[in-house]
Amino acid sequence: MNRWLTEAVPRGRVAAFRTLIYLFVAADLVIFTPWVRTRVSVPGDLYQPLLIGRLLPLPTPTETLVTVIFWALLLLALLAATGRAPRLLGWAVCALYLEWMIIAMSYGKVDHDRFGLLVALAVLPTAGRARHGDTTRTEAGGWALRVTQIAVICTYFLAAFAKLRFGGLDWLTGSVLARAIIRRGTDLADLIAQVPYLLIVAQFGIVAFELLSPMVFFLPPRWRLAMVGFFYSFHAVTIATITISFAPHLAAMTSFLPLERVRPLVRARRLIGRAPSEATTDAPEPRPAEVDPVPADQGPVAAGAGPALDGQTPVVGRPVGP
Repeated sequence: MNRWLTEAVPRGRVAAFRTLIYLFVAADLVIFTPWVRTRVSVPGDLYQPLLIGRLLPLPTPTETLVTVIFWALLLLALLAATGRAPRLLGWAVCALYLEWMIIAMSYGKVDHDRFGLLVALAVLPTAGRARHGDTTRTEAGGWALRVTQIAVICTYFLAAFAKLRFGGLDWLTGSVLARAIIRRGTDLADLIAQVPYLLIVAQFGIVAFELLSPMVFFLPPRWRLAMVGFFYSFHAVTIATITISFAPHLAAMTSFLPLERVRPLVRARRLIGRAPSEATTDAPEPRPAEVDPVPADQGPVAAGAGPALDGQTPVVGRPVGP
């Protein structure tokens, strides 16, 4: 079990995953969760902190507190994406983003798609230093990626458990997807809803794939990547039909991928280096070197080194000439 948890991976994969996760945190602040800053206008009586917020305890959000967290987290996440000071910056980003999520989820709605991302932020500082393109293997980095993978799969499995716990078998045969399509469905979803019993079949399929998601750890590497590809396709359909993105979960799920093979900066440099310049393409072709003839009075030369004189053919071992 310990060998599986600490399976060594290339340091380049850890570096790429680290950069992707911290860049996503920065993007999350300005694209996906900028609405957290509006929580300061909500009366403090409506702030019902999560259990972790009650245990610490954390203060009631104010405009100053939320603004400081926003700008500090944005700056530190961008710095952490460079890979410098991985422990110091990593722990700082983890703490600030956890507080950001506590503020976001303490007003009645808790999103389960951020569990894998929070676990990734908690374990990345333990992975140590890693450079892009480094092929040497690290067990500490392998442990960080494995724990993130477990969190991603737990998100699926526990989601199915919650469906059956609170909805029972009626969740499978009810109108869950139909209500979702009515609330936030797209034109594609409207077309799918017209097919009889298709939504019921889809609900059975969702619960089945979530319950079977732990099988990804028992598959050979090639089939494991295929199953992860299926996970991504499932979320692509979800976005296209009921406009739910699960973006933080998708970012954490890249822990399954060989990210060390994806190096956009290196490929961009190669493409720029291969582009021929006009000076090179228009340059005239070089002329062949001209050889000066050997003068007749230079003296004897080796056999075969020059033309015959007086019509005589050179003889091996003898000088040219009469």
